[in-house]
Formats: sequence, C-alpha cells, structure tokens
Amino acid sequence: MCAAAAGEGGGRTVLADPDPYGARSGLPAGRAFVRDAPAAGGPGGPAQKGSVQSGPVQNGATRYDTERGAGGPEPTGAERGAAKKAIIAGLRWTSLRLRLVVVFGAVALTAAVSASGIAYWLNREAVLTRTQDSALDDFRQEMQNRAAELPLRPSQSDLENTAQRIEGDSPGYSVLLIGERAEGKPIVGASDPDAFTLSDVPASLQRAVNEKQKVTSGNAYPYHLFWQRTERAGTPYLVGGTRIIDGGLTGYMFKSLDQERADLNSLAWSLGIATALALVGSALLAQAAATTVLKPVQRLGEAARQLGEGRLGTRLRVSGTDELADLSRTFNKAAESLQKKVADMSAREESSRRFVADMSHELRTPLTALTAVTEVLEEEADNLDPMIAPAVTLVVSETRRLNVLVENLMEVTRFDAGTARLVLDDVDVADQVTACIDARAWLDAVDLDAARGIMARLDPRRLDVILANLIGNALKHGGSPVRVAVRTEGDELVIEVRDHGPGIPEDVLPHVFDRFYKASASRPRSEGSGLGLSIAMENAHIHGGDITASNVPDGGAMFVLRLPRDGSETAGLDQEQGRGEEGDVP
Repeated sequence: MCAAAAGEGGGRTVLADPDPYGARSGLPAGRAFVRDAPAAGGPGGPAQKGSVQSGPVQNGATRYDTERGAGGPEPTGAERGAAKKAIIAGLRWTSLRLRLVVVFGAVALTAAVSASGIAYWLNREAVLTRTQDSALDDFRQEMQNRAAELPLRPSQSDLENTAQRIEGDSPGYSVLLIGERAEGKPIVGASDPDAFTLSDVPASLQRAVNEKQKVTSGNAYPYHLFWQRTERAGTPYLVGGTRIIDGGLTGYMFKSLDQERADLNSLAWSLGIATALALVGSALLAQAAATTVLKPVQRLGEAARQLGEGRLGTRLRVSGTDELADLSRTFNKAAESLQKKVADMSAREESSRRFVADMSHELRTPLTALTAVTEVLEEEADNLDPMIAPAVTLVVSETRRLNVLVENLMEVTRFDAGTARLVLDDVDVADQVTACIDARAWLDAVDLDAARGIMARLDPRRLDVILANLIGNALKHGGSPVRVAVRTEGDELVIEVRDHGPGIPEDVLPHVFDRFYKASASRPRSEGSGLGLSIAMENAHIHGGDITASNVPDGGAMFVLRLPRDGSETAGLDQEQGRGEEGDVP
C-alpha cells in the first residue's frame, strides 16, 4: 500500500500480500513490507490535500487451480520364460534392485519437487509482486495527479472523463471514480461501465477504503490504498482502491491477472516436466548403480547355490580390491576348506564302508562252516550229555545271531554304497503280507486286515524284509494282538502295523530307526542286531516311500508304511551320491 500527502516532504508505502496467488482464500492478511515514496503532488501541487495509503485488509481472493495434462527377432519360449522370471524377481519388494530404484526415485522426486516448488513460489511472488506494484503505484500516482485536480463537487461527465484518461495512461486496468454532486448524493463515473462497475469491488475492500483511521505518530493519514485479489468468470483480477483526504474522490482500479496466471501455468508445466525428467534420470541412475553393485552379489548367490547343491569345486572369479572382491576371496577360501573337509570325510566314510564290506565277506566263509557244524550239533542235541547240551544250544543260537548280523551288515553296506537296486514285480499285497506272516509262523499272533485285489508294482523281497522287521519288532517288544491293516490312499499303498503294548517312550521315538540304537542302555545285549528298523526304512526309501512311528492314544505303538503303488519311476534312479562339479562362476 502507499501513502502520500500533497505539499508534504515525504511519505511511505506499505504493501501487504494477504493471500498467496491461487493458494487459498478466506485467510487473514499475510506479511507486509514498507518502502519510501515521494511526496504526493510535489512542489507546486494542488492546494487540496490528498492521501493514498494501503494497509492490510480481509482477504477475499479466490483460489486458482493449475491443470496439467499429463524391434528385432521374436524371442524363443525359453528366453521369454527367463525374462519373465527375471522381471518377477526384480519386482519383488525384497529385491535389493527394486529397493535401490525406489530409494533413488524417492530422493530425486523429493529434491525435484522441493526445488520446483521453491522455484515456482519465488517466481510466482516475483511476477505477482511486480505486476501489482506497478499497477498500484501507477494508480496511486494517477489519483494524485488527475483525480485530485477535480472540483469538490464534480459532475458525472467529469468523473468519466478523468477515469478514461487514467485508464488511457494506465498499464492495462479499468478505473472507477466515486464522488458527490451534493452532500450524501454519490455519483459514479467508470472508464468502461461494461468492464468494471461498483458491484465488482468486494464489500470488504469498500469498507476498508472508506474507513477513516485515526491519525497517530505511526499513521500520518486517515485513508490508505488497499488492494485485494478476486475472481470473476474464472479470471483472476487485482482490485485496488483509495480515497482522497478531506472529502475527496474515492477511486478503484480493476486489473486482469489472466496473463500472469498463464505465465505461471507455463512455468508449472516446465517445472513438472523437469521433475519427471529428474525422476526418470534417477531411475536410470539407480538401475546402473544396482547393476554395478548387484552383479557381484548375484554371482556370489549363484555360487552359494551351486555349493549347496554339492558342486564343491565352485569358485568365484576375483577382480579388484574393494569389499566385494574381499568377500569373493573369503568365499573361495571357505569353499576350498569345505571341499577339503568333505573329501576327507568321504574318504574316511568310503574306507569304513570298505572295511565293513570286507569284514562281512571274510566272516561269511567261517560262518558257513560254523553253521554246518551247529546244524549237526542241533540234530544231535537230544543224544548229548545233559551237561554239554546247554553249551551246544548257546553255540547254535549265537551262531544264528551272528549270521543274521553279518547279513544285515552286508545289506547296510549295499545301501551305503548305493548298489541296492529294486527288482519290481506286480504283486497282490494281501497275498504278500500273508506269505510273510505264514513263513515265520506268526498267523496265530497277527490279526490281518487286508482285502485281496490290491495290486502294487514293487520289490517283493524288500517288502518282505520291511514287513518282517515291523511285525517282528511289534511281536517282540509290543503286546498282543498285533494288527496289520492294508489300504490305499490315492496312488499310495499304506500298511499299518499296530501292537497293544506299553508303547514307545517319547525320548526313544525319534531314534527308533537309528542304526544300533537300543531303548534300554541297561540291556545292551539282546537277540536283535539293532539294524532291523533302519534296514526297513532304507528299503522304504529305495521304493520312494517312508515309515513313521507313533504311539496310539489308547495304548500301543503304530508303524505306518507308505509306498507308491507303482515303483517304476524310482527303479531307474541312480542311488549314488554325485560328487561336486568344478567350475568358475563368472
């Protein structure tokens, strides 16, 4: 706002911005700044005193919204699948690449939006301040030079002519002058009544202009120049008004800010495009950084996967001296140490297997002779001296136990060496179970629930070994009766062996299939070898099945054998454990 008094030595101008352009409406006046202004009228000015000064008024501006519009050969199926997998892996939120791109993009977006917002705000303030200062200063000067020259009681034609002259000399605004032809009888003269009338002046601005303020040491003039931004028919306007001191005229100016809004909209578009380009550039930069950083990490992950798959000769190519290179060297050292330890363990395990196999083979020859002798002694046991008969019986039983132990060791050796193979045949499971029970004279002790006609393709000899171990274990350590049930579940054959004994202790249950494991440490010597259940489990595994052990709530233990009804797929699999393949990960 501006203030000046005709004939005085100086004055001051105070401009207040009650509302940011196009930001919000209905808020109090904003910050104000003060500047010096020349004396109104100057030397030789009119005898009538005039004052034009501006101050804060109630904001009546309306918000303005800125609108922004916003080849090669076809890849193969494998290439498309690999590309799709890579895209999906890169889009996972757990992907470090995606997180790097998002972080880079967020930082760039924040910086670009902040810079663009600050630039827009500063340019907006500069454009609006320059426009309104120019218009208000010119209007103040015209009011002092022309309107103050009018008589105290001007006619309407005088007002219209003066308003038109002010508009002709003005930088693009319309003028409205209000005077009095008589006491209490106002008249209005407009430079262009079709463009600007008194109804276009906000009521709050009219009240502020016409309000006479108290003259104090800090306020030398009773009237001031006030301004306000408003909107008409979607176009923003600057409306300013002031009143001449001592009952003089009241004048209003009306300037369109449409050009300034268009300029600011263009600026907003430019800043928006710059922000978008900055975001795209940050995404490309993040992609490049992610590729540089993540390639060594991806190679390390691939090498770790190969190492976990058993390819112990996997090594990383080391280049550079950064932290990733040190990590690659550490990985190579760890892989080399692991390969050496695994090789040593494999050599010791192979030596142990060879020892057991050789020992078992060596024992078979003397055992064959001992078995023949014990059979003769067993036939003659009734004719032996009563003092010698118990010793002969003991020798016979221990020889048989030793024979079973050697056979079991031979079987275990074949499993460990990976030489055990399936000999498949189509069998009726009910007949196979019945034959197993009948061959061992268990018919009276076993309750069989098996419907005939359940066919399965499996190895009959190995199924017999499994059943013999499970049923024999139930009869020996469980309680009668022992129940065997056969059923099918989809493509699986399920055989349940349940006893009615005390069950298996909870601490023993996880170890029942371990080799040479016996539940009672106080009775380490028993008729069993401790290998029966482990051999049963190995035979189930070679079929592609499994055995589980559990306790039944109403008493007793239950072993459940699950085998595929068709073991053809398992029969052709190589049982040997593959050695690691050597190679470098680029």
